[in-house]
Amino acid sequence: MADKKEVVKEKLQYKGLFDFATLYSFSHSWFADKGYGVVEKKYNEKVEGNKRDTSIEWEITKKISDYFRADYTLKIEVSDMTEVEVEIDGERKRMQKGEISIEIKGVLVRDPESKWDESPFYRFLRDLYDKYIIPARIDESESEVKERAITFKEDLKALLEIWGRRPV
Repeated sequence: MADKKEVVKEKLQYKGLFDFATLYSFSHSWFADKGYGVVEKKYNEKVEGNKRDTSIEWEITKKISDYFRADYTLKIEVSDMTEVEVEIDGERKRMQKGEISIEIKGVLVRDPESKWDESPFYRFLRDLYDKYIIPARIDESESEVKERAITFKEDLKALLEIWGRRPV
């Protein structure tokens, strides 16, 4: 069985103006452009009057090497989203206003194909390999998974701050 270790869990809260379509496509392309596979596991939308609540969950994966894989879970919760019209550089544009909660978890998976689990002897060798031969590679891979999640959060935060400076 593959060994999974959660190495990072980041959260971001935002309340204000945003463009939901741009937020969605930015998040997807941020990972896809870096070679990650993105699978949408959940997309729920609840409408009450002129307000919408949206819940999205993605599973994001990338093979780092034959022995390591990076797995991320991205959850985006948007509540009390309403359509608003704003003027940007003299042009009227439709945007959304509401509350956004984003959570990203990063997991480093060792031996994702369970090749080292075929026998007790191989499992013993894997433990030796992990403990004495590649601890630096494990640390490096964990740091890479953590760094990607934090960079994504910071890039998304910068995008939201740009929208937040717009007058309604």
